[in-house]
Parts: sequence; C-alpha cells; structure tokens
Amino acid sequence: MLVGICSAFAQAPSTTKIGYVDMKRLLDNAPQIVAGRSKLENEFAGRDAALKADEKHLADLRGSVALQPDETRQREIDALERSIKRQREKLHNELKARSDQELDNSWREINDAVVAFAREQGYDLIVASPVVFASERVDVTDKILDRLRRQASKGAKP
Repeated sequence: MLVGICSAFAQAPSTTKIGYVDMKRLLDNAPQIVAGRSKLENEFAGRDAALKADEKHLADLRGSVALQPDETRQREIDALERSIKRQREKLHNELKARSDQELDNSWREINDAVVAFAREQGYDLIVASPVVFASERVDVTDKILDRLRRQASKGAKP
C-alpha cells in the first residue's frame, strides 16, 4: 500500500500541494467544540447539582447510622444508594448521547471548514492526524483554527 502511495506522489506533478491538520488540536480548541462543551455543562448542571445533593444527604445518613444504628435509616440509605446509582447511570448515558450529538454537529462544521480552506488555497491533499511525521511547513491546523474562530464569531458556516 505504501509503495503505491509513494509511487503515485513520485509521478505527480511537482506542484502538488499537501497540508496536514492536527485533528486533536482542532477538537480541543475549535470554538464550536468549546461552545458545545459549555452548552452541555449548562444543560446538565441542575441535574448534577441535584445528584451531588443526594450524595451529601446519603453521606449524612451514613454518619448518623454509624453513630446510632437504626434499621429504618439503613433501609432509607439502601434505597437512596440505589436511586443515586440509577440517576448517575441515567445522567452518564444522557450526557454521552448529547456529547456525541454535539461532537457530530461540530465535526461536520470542522470538516467543511477544512475542505473549504483546502479548495480556496489550492491544496491537492489534506492529511489528518495521526500521521508519523508532518513538518511545520505543511501544518495548516492554525489556519483552520483561525477560520473556525472567524466563523464562530460571525455565527456562520464554512
């Protein structure tokens, strides 16, 4: 496979323009991703706070039972533990689903920005990470990030 790629580039005209994009850096720093994370934090903050309040109540109950054992309180503790476990699992699953949804939306926008940049700048090939090596000369990640920042500030698509 590698031989075929190498021979294809060897036969390509010397004006072939190749770029490299560090997708991890894009996904960590793109304003669309950062905004999505912030949106999710706000969306789930209330339920996370309620879960933490239940966990604190559970800790208080455990403390009171440790001082003075009580069968009724122990049943309440057991029920609360089960409830917290269910809530935590539900919250985790919903957060994962929403995170995937936000990432999918942002991924399309990021991919479209890379393609638009490549076409406008006359690139023949943009390679995404991971790669074995890419020199700074072909790394266009910062240019793509700048483009995504401009788009985010305008609220526009690529």
